[in-house]
Amino acid sequence: MTSGGSFYITTPIYYPSDVPHIGHGYTTVAVDALARWHRQAGDDTWMLTGTDEHGQKMMRAAAANGVSPQEWVDKLVANEWFPLLETLNVANDDFIRTTQERHEESVKAFIQAIYDRGYIYAGEYEALYCVGCEEFKPESEIVQGTGPFEGLKVCAIHSKPLELLHEKNYFFKLSEFADDLLELYRTRPDFIQPESARNEVVAFVQQGLKDLSISRSAFDWGIPVPWDDSHVIYVWVDALLNYATAIGYGSDEENFARRWPGYHVVGKDILRFHAVIWPAMLMAAGVEVPRGVFAHGWLLVGGEKMSKSKATGIAPATLVDTFGSDAYRFYFSSAIAFGQDGSFSWEDMAARYQAELANGFGNLASRSIAMTQKYFGGAAPQPGDYTDADLAIQELVAEAATSADAAVERFRMDQAIDEIWKVVDALNGYITESEPWVLAKDETQRDRLATVLYTCLEGLRALAVLLSPVMPDATGKLWGALGASALGELGAQPIREAGTWGVLPVGAETEKLQPLFPRVDAE
Repeated sequence: MTSGGSFYITTPIYYPSDVPHIGHGYTTVAVDALARWHRQAGDDTWMLTGTDEHGQKMMRAAAANGVSPQEWVDKLVANEWFPLLETLNVANDDFIRTTQERHEESVKAFIQAIYDRGYIYAGEYEALYCVGCEEFKPESEIVQGTGPFEGLKVCAIHSKPLELLHEKNYFFKLSEFADDLLELYRTRPDFIQPESARNEVVAFVQQGLKDLSISRSAFDWGIPVPWDDSHVIYVWVDALLNYATAIGYGSDEENFARRWPGYHVVGKDILRFHAVIWPAMLMAAGVEVPRGVFAHGWLLVGGEKMSKSKATGIAPATLVDTFGSDAYRFYFSSAIAFGQDGSFSWEDMAARYQAELANGFGNLASRSIAMTQKYFGGAAPQPGDYTDADLAIQELVAEAATSADAAVERFRMDQAIDEIWKVVDALNGYITESEPWVLAKDETQRDRLATVLYTCLEGLRALAVLLSPVMPDATGKLWGALGASALGELGAQPIREAGTWGVLPVGAETEKLQPLFPRVDAE
């Protein structure tokens, strides 16, 4: 992607019926790192996150707590969801709440547009509904209950009994879009990533699609259907529309044209909503489909998907309090192949913190700066002639920047970090082989010593730029300690040019660097 293009990216719209766990943090950090990279590359970047606040589950939770649904969601968002973004150092551009007027008015305009185009009709509906999923369940997700629920049909995801609902509803003619959707997946093979997710959706749509109930009349916590206020819009339809309403659909056409279409990063359990229902709704409204949908895997703890009911949900702050937000961001961006399930363990995080961050990157930074201060009064020295060993580092830095950018294009920040980390490992090996402390004892080797230390400092300059989307705090401290502030702010450095050699000015004044990743008591 060339610099300056539009890059609009969204997290799933989160359902704030409960407190966020590290799975929510995982998705949010992934999207934030991708957005930061594109922003730093000069792309016209916009990152959206937000909360989906309507539906029956929310209404029941509010009633159980003796407050109105609005009071309930206001409290959850203020006490739990906004602080999550701060805890994880997320630089989102917008946060949408589906109870905001800007959303509600634009949702009505969108639904009215589909209705006017003949894609909505009135009908009767009887089906098994899971309040936990806020979804009428397909046969494949209905199982026979056991234990206290024996003889009942239960939700395969929540293991709770399903409710048989009979309502007069409005339906969206989803069935009419199966061929258009299959054509979309065929002509744009990267519309759904990774490939395993794409294959699953194609197989699902090939079986044929049923029309979708898009309203509920049994309760009123939702956005009224514009032509019939005895119905509210089904919570999932309302939720999906946030991606369009937040950037001005129906209210600011200029901004909408600037930002849309965007990319959606979602957990694989909500893939069908985003890869089937959402593009079909857009087609029905005559609006362009998204640029792409990326489904990541589940975060497993002790081999199980995290959930509140099983008490496997870990609060992100628990990890951040111990390791810091940069380490959290680094671990979840690098330890799991994005798109596949991954396991979290405290031991693994502690081990990687020590090996990769403290001993690898942190130690490289503090050694290089300390030696510059000891041998050259703190100023970045003028390098002499470059040897093959120095040129190999320069080549590796250039390659890492190019390969990392290509990995980010594939939504694989984990692979980008792997490429960048080759530079960390190579520089540590280069110091060991060059033995600057030995060179320093020999006055005739002064030029060689200067070249070795400039190579380390300039390599660190490139690393600070390339790793800043993932670890903004540590790289910011390193940037200051390298005396690189003369080049401007770290966030303003063009990331796709980070591999160009010789950017750190000779004579840049380094400053003492406190450990970037202090020892932690990870017990």
